[in-house]
Amino acid sequence: MKDKKQQLTPFFTKLKEYGESDVVPFDVPGHKLGRLPNDLSAFAGKGIYQLDANAPRGLDTLSKPTGIIKEAQALCAEAFNADRAYFLTSGTTGGIIAMIMATVRAKEKIILPRNVHKSVINALIFSGAIPVFVKPDLDNNLGIANGVSFQNMKRAMDDNPDAIAVFVINPTYFGVVSDLKQIVDYAHEKNMLVLADEAHGAQFYFSKLLPQSAMDAGADIAATSMHKTGVSLTQSSILLTKGDRVDQFKLQSTLNMIHSTSPSAVLLASLDVARKQMYFEGEKGIEKALKLRALMVPKFNEIKGVSILDESYAVKRGYDFGFDSTKLVIKVADLGLSGFDVYRMLKDRFDIQLELAETYLVLAIITMATTKRDLDRLYKALQTISDENYEQNQSLPKIKFHYNFPEPFVRPREAYHAPHKIIPLADSENEISAESIMIYPPGIPMLIPGEIINASFLEDLDFYQQSGSVIFSELNNGYIKVIDKENWEKWEDSDEL
Repeated sequence: MKDKKQQLTPFFTKLKEYGESDVVPFDVPGHKLGRLPNDLSAFAGKGIYQLDANAPRGLDTLSKPTGIIKEAQALCAEAFNADRAYFLTSGTTGGIIAMIMATVRAKEKIILPRNVHKSVINALIFSGAIPVFVKPDLDNNLGIANGVSFQNMKRAMDDNPDAIAVFVINPTYFGVVSDLKQIVDYAHEKNMLVLADEAHGAQFYFSKLLPQSAMDAGADIAATSMHKTGVSLTQSSILLTKGDRVDQFKLQSTLNMIHSTSPSAVLLASLDVARKQMYFEGEKGIEKALKLRALMVPKFNEIKGVSILDESYAVKRGYDFGFDSTKLVIKVADLGLSGFDVYRMLKDRFDIQLELAETYLVLAIITMATTKRDLDRLYKALQTISDENYEQNQSLPKIKFHYNFPEPFVRPREAYHAPHKIIPLADSENEISAESIMIYPPGIPMLIPGEIINASFLEDLDFYQQSGSVIFSELNNGYIKVIDKENWEKWEDSDEL
C-alpha cells in the first residue's frame, strides 16, 4: 500500500508559489526571477528562473532546515527506507566527502576497495584518514573491476580491528554487487561503520527485481545519485542514514562546510519531485525497462562480435547476490574494435550517446525513461557496425591487467600538504607520490598521494601506456609530482601514519 503523503512535494510546491507570486525581489540572484529574457529562458522558459530563488522567508535553508526542506527530506527518508535523508546539490561526490569526513578522523583507519571513485581519495585528503585497501575482483578478459568478496573484506576487518569504518560500492559501474548484507553484519559485529557509495544504485530502492539497497542491508550511511539512475537533475543527490551510529549533528555540520551557502533551489526541487515520481512510478517503470532489456538482449547477442553481460556473468565471478540489469554492458572487442572506437562511432554516425567506453566494452544505462525506440536504434547501429567490421576469429589482443599495491609511507593528507616537486617519471623510483594516477580501464588508482613509487609501478604504468590505456593524472606528460623531501620539515615514519 502506497503512502498517500508521498504525493506531497513541500519544497517544490512552496517554491513554485513563490516564483509565481508578486514578490518584489531585492535579494539575490540578480536575474530577479527571470525578468530579463535571454537565450536560456527563450529555450527553457521563464519558469526555470522563477524557481531559482535563494532561500527567502518561507522557503527554508538547506544548512539548517526547519520547514519545507525538513519536510521534503523526511518524505525522502521514508521513501528510501532510511531514518534520515539529506539533500545534496554537490552530487554524490559531496556526499562521499561529507560522510567520510564526518565519521573517520585523522589517523583513523577506513577499509575500502581499491576501485573507488576519485572523490574517496579526495575525502581521505580532507579527513586525514588512513586507507586500508582491499583488492577487488579483476576481470582480465574484460579489463574491469568487479565487487569485493566477503572473505577479503572479513580478512581486512580481522587484520585491522582498530578500523573505524568499512566502505562499499553498491553497485559497481558495471552492475556487480558484493555480499553487502554479510559485510554489514560482520562490520557491525566488529563495531565498525558501513559507508556505501550508491552513485549508481538509486533505482535499487524502488524495485524488488534489482539487488538489495544499502539501507535495506543495514548500512549506516549511503550517498545516492538520484540524477544518475533516478529522475532528478544532474548534480542532485541524497545522503541517507540509518540507525544511531552516525553523529547526525557532525554530519550536518560537515555538509555545511561543503555545501554552497546558496544551493540551487532548482536542484532541491528536482529531488523533491523525483522522490515522488520514483516512489509511485518507479516499480512499474523499472519493471517495464527490464522487460524491454530482456526482449532486446537476445537480439543484441545475435549480432556477430557483440555480447551482453548479464547475471550469469556475475555468478561465474562468484557474485550471486543479484546483478543490476539496468546496466547494459556490451562487449564489442570481438568486432576487432575497441570500446572507445564503438563509443565514438555510435555518437558520430548514429547520434547515440553511451555512458562510457572501456577497452573491450561499452556501457549503456537503462532507466524507467528508456524506450523501445532507444534500444531499437542501438541495435540497428551495432548491427551496422558489425556488418562493416566483423571478421571471423578477429578480435582485439588480450591485455593482461597488472595490479600491485604500492607501499604507503604517509597518509594522503600528509602527502597533499607536503612541499612537492615535479620530476621525470623515469627518475621517480623510491620517491613519494604527491598525486594520484589512475588507469582506465580498469579505473583503479595505481598510485595515490603518500605511496612510494617502486619499479613494479613504473613497469605497470609503462605497460598501460604501451597498450593505449587512458591515464588520469595531474601532469600526464612523462612527469610526476612527488614530495620534495629535502624541503619537507616534518618527516613522519610509518608509526605516525
